[in-house]
Amino acid sequence: MDKYIIAADAALRTLFAKPHAARACPTLPDQGTELSAAEKAESGALMRVNHVGEVCAQALYTAQAFATKSEALKDHFMRASAEEADHLAWTSQRLSELGARPSLLNPLWYAGAFGLGLLAGRLGDRVSLGFVVETENQVEAHLQSHMSRLPSNDHASRAIVAQMQDDEARHAVDARRAGAQDLPAPAKALMRAAAKVMTTVAQRV
Repeated sequence: MDKYIIAADAALRTLFAKPHAARACPTLPDQGTELSAAEKAESGALMRVNHVGEVCAQALYTAQAFATKSEALKDHFMRASAEEADHLAWTSQRLSELGARPSLLNPLWYAGAFGLGLLAGRLGDRVSLGFVVETENQVEAHLQSHMSRLPSNDHASRAIVAQMQDDEARHAVDARRAGAQDLPAPAKALMRAAAKVMTTVAQRV
């Protein structure tokens, strides 16, 4: 029963509570950020997508921790989830600073990601870790594309995205070292397609 309560608590905190970070938000103190209205709108749309990604990360790691029978692997997922919670708080804060809102579909994104994480977990620990590796690799590439799209003078958003990139890359390495199984090409393609739908919709809604 405890794990059901933990999973429900994680969902409620992610979707409805103000997120708090354990680490300070990355900044470039010597670089001021002055944006036009159009630049704010572009940055806001991109950071909304990144915020959705962190909502999904909370769902995925919570579901995978829920599904595994290994206490060591559960701890692994929960440590990663804690770092992703920093990302959630940073992107939420940046959205507010830009005068942008989170996605209206966050409950749907969370539910879908939780289902995928649960499925991966039910397929076995090595598959679940492989899912982490592929997810984090795709997220890292996605964040890199945002670095090229964010306004060059939006130093605040760029500092956050750069730190997120570093963390996601490390999560992939950690999962690989923990025994991840490489996913088949069709599964990777399906994940990319689902991510494309999510990012396209979340940028606007």
